[in-house]
Amino acid sequence: MRNKFIQTLRWKFIFVFLLSIVLTLAAVFLSYQVLQKLIYVKPFRDPIRWVVNHIGSTPVAVVIGGLLFLFFFFLFSQKIIGYLEEITLGVQEIAKGNLEYEIVAKSSDELGVVVENINQMTRKLRNSIEEERIAERTKNELITGVSHDLRTPLTSILGYLELIESDRYKDEVELRYYTNIAYEKTKNLKKLIDSLFEYTSIHGNGPDLKTNKININGFLKQLAEEFIPTLTKAGMSYRMVSDDELVYVQADGNQLVRAYENLISNAIRYGKEGKFVDIQIKKSNEEAIVEIINYGEAIPEMDLPYIFERFYRAEKSRSSETGGTGLGLAIAKGIIEVHGGHISAHSNKSRTVFETRIPLIPANA
Repeated sequence: MRNKFIQTLRWKFIFVFLLSIVLTLAAVFLSYQVLQKLIYVKPFRDPIRWVVNHIGSTPVAVVIGGLLFLFFFFLFSQKIIGYLEEITLGVQEIAKGNLEYEIVAKSSDELGVVVENINQMTRKLRNSIEEERIAERTKNELITGVSHDLRTPLTSILGYLELIESDRYKDEVELRYYTNIAYEKTKNLKKLIDSLFEYTSIHGNGPDLKTNKININGFLKQLAEEFIPTLTKAGMSYRMVSDDELVYVQADGNQLVRAYENLISNAIRYGKEGKFVDIQIKKSNEEAIVEIINYGEAIPEMDLPYIFERFYRAEKSRSSETGGTGLGLAIAKGIIEVHGGHISAHSNKSRTVFETRIPLIPANA
């Protein structure tokens, strides 16, 4: 602490001041000694005596001492002044818009603190601008994705309604066929709009969570039972395995339903070839681990890092057979994370695993 106090800018100037005085006194003393010798040397004797008799040795010593003091003071303070000029030039460079510029911190005194604060401010400003650019790009991508996904079913709906409006159908059977297609497209459109609303509510200020103590085993057992008709229609069934019958988390049940509905629906949509959807529940490191496993086609390795982004879908999911909105996994990710958890995916030729981790609470809490 003492060394830090001594290294302040104030003490550096005091040191320069004292050093300049000491060197000035030493230089004046040496000059006096030299003149004492030169007064006996013929070429210097008369000029020195004239100065002493007409001006006086004291005024001369004061003037010379003052000039020497200024010389030494400017000499020894040049490093500090030069650093100030460097800081000024750096601030001017940043003010021009060059936010990549950083001023080198050369000391630990007040100037060093100022430099560090300027650099920190510049970094924060740079990060803020970058985040703003990312947000703007994300918004544009979201609008583009929404426009694309809304336009596709809407175009079909308008096309079939135009056929009906202009009476371009053979009979009532064909009319009902066109009407049914328009109805199904409208349902897809509503599904997309509902998913979009869920996504924006989760990724905005976050949902208003109404948490309760939930046993994940009973929760997922009930949810899986509700999927039996869908599983049966797809020629599949579910299997559930748990290390412990009592795995409690503090969570909003309605939000978790949305998350795991999306994950199970995804497993059914892409895992029909495997005939099973496995739900495995484990405890590890104070976390409830849930794995939703399907045995369908593997997710390409290049797609894995992006599957939780909104509107990111592998090419196969754009077919009419699968018909995903591209928001399900993004919604699931947002819900799990808002509960303080984490979601990830692993995929190979034999199986695809979506893993969620949510903090546990003690069974007797």
